[in-house]
Amino acid sequence: MPSKSASSTRLRGDALSVGYEDRVVLAEVDFSLPDGSMTVLLGPNGSGKSTLLKTLARTLAPRSGKVLLDGSDIHRQPTKTVAQHLGILPQSPSAPDGLTVRELVGLGRFPYQSLMRQWSRRDEAAVDEAMAVADVTQFADRPVDALSGGQRQRCWIAMVLAQETDLLLLDEPTTFLDLKVQVDLLELLVSLAHERGRTLLVVLHDLNLAAAYADRLVMMKDGKIVHNGSPDEVFTAANLKQVFDLDAHVMREPSSARPVCVPLRRPARLSPHPAAPSSAQSSAQSSAEPLEKPSAMSTP
Repeated sequence: MPSKSASSTRLRGDALSVGYEDRVVLAEVDFSLPDGSMTVLLGPNGSGKSTLLKTLARTLAPRSGKVLLDGSDIHRQPTKTVAQHLGILPQSPSAPDGLTVRELVGLGRFPYQSLMRQWSRRDEAAVDEAMAVADVTQFADRPVDALSGGQRQRCWIAMVLAQETDLLLLDEPTTFLDLKVQVDLLELLVSLAHERGRTLLVVLHDLNLAAAYADRLVMMKDGKIVHNGSPDEVFTAANLKQVFDLDAHVMREPSSARPVCVPLRRPARLSPHPAAPSSAQSSAQSSAEPLEKPSAMSTP
């Protein structure tokens, strides 16, 4: 793997402007990804999170500005060269029917294949290690489409790990997963950064999970980065209100001292329904009234 530069980040974007047809999504955005840590992008829908990640991954080309990978314009580098340094997991990937887990993870070795270099023992070892790290070895010979959502997502992460890249970009990897599965997945991602020296950029929607696991939080709104720093610096009630229009109380989780937010209940907007009479009141009222009203009778 390439050595890390002590003086600069390995992946950064300079003055990035990106759009779709006539719509501008990012305008003059500067971003650098800290090495050896997990950075999480947060923001409301349409804020530009996924667009920024795709631009940094070379999936989208900026209208202006540059993405620099190891100091060189990423769009001037061969695709296989980029794939040997940077792995990306898009939203909701799908595998062909019947593809086994081992076959899927093996696709991560594509950047190293050529006419002169076919499948080797090194490739086999990389696949085995990636499956072990992602804890999917037991599923190696099972079809990917026969696994649960969380198991499939771990298989996709194993495929990215098989690329043996230092840089990993993941777009909403916890979407549609149960909370326990999300937590297990984030524990895996954090271990890749803290124990294996990988650099991760992850798009998440869950605010509290992001604050619990990120080394760095980047909040985006309207195509701009508005806050960038540690969870302690960024995850504040004022920032949540500014970026998400969310009224919340931010406190410390006792065991980790990480910030967590609790949304504040809004006052009821509808007037309450009139209280129904109690059964005792209804009974008393019924007993006080005659069952039938006496009819008017003329006196003789």
